[in-house]
Amino acid sequence: MSDEQLLKTPLHVLHLELGARLVPFAGYEMPVQYPLGVMKEHQHTREQAGLFDVSHMGQIRLHGAGAARALEALVPVDIIDLPVGMQRYAMFTDENGGILDDLMVANAGEYLFLVVNAGCKQQDLAHLIRHLGAACEVESLFDSRALLALQGPKAAQVLGRLAPEVQAMTFMQFASVRLLGVDCYVSRSGYTGEDGYEISVPVEQAIRLARALLAEPEVKPVGLGARDSLRLEAGLCLYGHDMDVTTTPVEASLGWAISKVRRTDGERAGGFPGAGRILGQQREGVASKRVGLLPLERVPVREGTPIVNAQEEVIGHVTSGGFGPSLGGPLAIGYVQNAHAALDSEVFAVVRGKWVPMRVVKTPFVPQRYYRG
Repeated sequence: MSDEQLLKTPLHVLHLELGARLVPFAGYEMPVQYPLGVMKEHQHTREQAGLFDVSHMGQIRLHGAGAARALEALVPVDIIDLPVGMQRYAMFTDENGGILDDLMVANAGEYLFLVVNAGCKQQDLAHLIRHLGAACEVESLFDSRALLALQGPKAAQVLGRLAPEVQAMTFMQFASVRLLGVDCYVSRSGYTGEDGYEISVPVEQAIRLARALLAEPEVKPVGLGARDSLRLEAGLCLYGHDMDVTTTPVEASLGWAISKVRRTDGERAGGFPGAGRILGQQREGVASKRVGLLPLERVPVREGTPIVNAQEEVIGHVTSGGFGPSLGGPLAIGYVQNAHAALDSEVFAVVRGKWVPMRVVKTPFVPQRYYRG
């Protein structure tokens, strides 16, 4: 795709003004870093507050009394009993149990509010219309709303200056909030492992709100480079890399996201695409699974790197990897055969013909600091 064909977010002019280095990402021209640089942007988010443009993500509303029941038929998650003012992590699955996309679902009372991945949003919208169109209204907000993420330990203090009520919100709460006189949707959540908020704002007000947040002394703009290193340290999956249609939620170590009521002994067991395979794997186990990997030498281990055992047999591959600025060393996520997936198992990454020893570790690599009240 040429630069002329790349889509631009509503904050594009601001990125240019701030001196961002722009790169193609999910069909958009997105800031990978600003003059501060990836390392300092990462550390600033951990220490104060970083502002991310995530407007490339897809925002969708589902209207109608049947929306929750209809959506629940597409995900292995409890949507019917999701309380008003809360959001939940979910996954669209296919008939083989593969993950079509992962998403956030919030109950706003009069409607459900969904945020889906940028690279999947058109197919997700079509998927929802095809399966839910008869039960509820599916409303795309792709062109009408932008999405900002304010992340870091000072995020609540900063956003609280515009709307004091957001400081009382806890992790995964969702609310309609007026910011600068504009109706916004705010959730206390994010993709960095830090406390923070995601803010849905009408496109025509996005730059104004971003400028107001950036005017606060604690806030710096942060690009995709630091977003990736932050989420990797937090042990969070990236769709299309750490999971996709070839992996099930159980193989992706996302079994925790399958709600209790949807599991084998639950009151609404199954009833979602691929339920037989997914619930069977929960009972019987899987051949390979996603794990955290800590390289024992200061060698970056990148996506696609083969993983072998001491007998030189290929037992898996790396799906995400790089350097963790807060961790102070390299880190990776990948899939290994179940026999090698136990904590502290030693495996090896083959990097340009060199064997790099790695240890299977628990994620997150850096403690998460969500605000739970």
